[in-house]
Amino acid sequence: MTQGAGQGPAEHTPTVRDFRVPAYVHRAEQNSEVAEPGADLAAAAPDAEGRFTDDEHSGERGPYPPDGPGPDDEPYAQAAARYAQESVGQESAGQGSASVAEPRPAPDKYPEGAASEGYTPTQRDLPVISRADAPQPQFDSVPPPNSGGPGPLYVVGDVHGYLAELIEALQAQGLIDAEAAWSAGNARLWFLGDFTDRGPDGIGVIDLVMRLSAEAAAAGGYCKALMGNHELLLLGAKRFGDTPVNSGAGTATFQAAWLLNGGQKTDMERLQDVHLQWMSRLDAIVEEDGHLLTHSDTTAYLDYGDSIEAVNDTVHEILTRNDADECWDVFRKLTKRFAFRDDRTGPGAVRELLDVYGGGRIVHGHSPIPYLLGEVGSEDGDEDEGPTVEGPHLYADGLALAMDGGVTMAGKLLVCRLPLES
Repeated sequence: MTQGAGQGPAEHTPTVRDFRVPAYVHRAEQNSEVAEPGADLAAAAPDAEGRFTDDEHSGERGPYPPDGPGPDDEPYAQAAARYAQESVGQESAGQGSASVAEPRPAPDKYPEGAASEGYTPTQRDLPVISRADAPQPQFDSVPPPNSGGPGPLYVVGDVHGYLAELIEALQAQGLIDAEAAWSAGNARLWFLGDFTDRGPDGIGVIDLVMRLSAEAAAAGGYCKALMGNHELLLLGAKRFGDTPVNSGAGTATFQAAWLLNGGQKTDMERLQDVHLQWMSRLDAIVEEDGHLLTHSDTTAYLDYGDSIEAVNDTVHEILTRNDADECWDVFRKLTKRFAFRDDRTGPGAVRELLDVYGGGRIVHGHSPIPYLLGEVGSEDGDEDEGPTVEGPHLYADGLALAMDGGVTMAGKLLVCRLPLES
């Protein structure tokens, strides 16, 4: 497997804005400064193929000369000639029988404590320093991999370009250090999708997640991500632009839908092939420790297969075929929401997914918790303050856990350890 749920039957139409932005958000934006994209992340970005280089461990350079002095070295030649002359003299002084000279060791190439001019420490005659005498490098302490089993499991809700808030939330959980580098050893971290749009630095968020993936793997853990509907939207806007697609409600385009749903010009300008390749390979659904992880609170995943592997393979195949109408259909279905919210039908919808894909609880993003709770306010724009989100929302008879804290509406970016503490 690569690396990679609306109230009742109502369908969401993704060609219009996903959410009405409450008035208090506009007021907050007018009184705040937006940081320059990428300013919160001072770490190196991956190369064009998503790799992170480390010249410090690039290996020996070699080749090296053979051990000991060679026949062309002047001290060696002089010693050999002298040795031969002394041997001949001893034979001449003998009493009618040949005497064999006792072998003498060749002299040291250089007298003790001396070295020839132009000597460079590239040969294997360097002095050997014992481990006790050698200076030992100092490294920051990183928890070692746990040989007894996998590390703790964490999930991250929708980020939507809020890089500074993401870094702060990861640091609060001890997953990254003050330099935004992985510090959680063999911990396991899953992002539930939606990295871009609406917020100021979606590409910076993707770069951070890609780098943490490499650093976590090197420490014995992992950092992985699911595909959200906004990844599908950004891929479609980049690939298809204003190409008309059949939306089921008339003609639409990925470009128009992307702009209506918070698409950021700076993200599109900084979008590179490595980001596109990474997003297109993300899985849509996984199971970890009895938790079925998805991005959207919808049963539409059932349309793509009767197993986790089948769903992921089908979505990847559709993206590989690069057909605008097919990609739009996946985007449209994974943009549906609120399938688990109704007290009567919600638990049954969750069980339908769990029965097919496994797990004992669904953990999802996509639908902000304030909307699930009906705490957003009226349509008249009279809201005086943002929603209060303290943590994940457990609902549908305890079968569903919502992780989108509504960071785009002055809520909270959530990072949570699973299983959820009671």
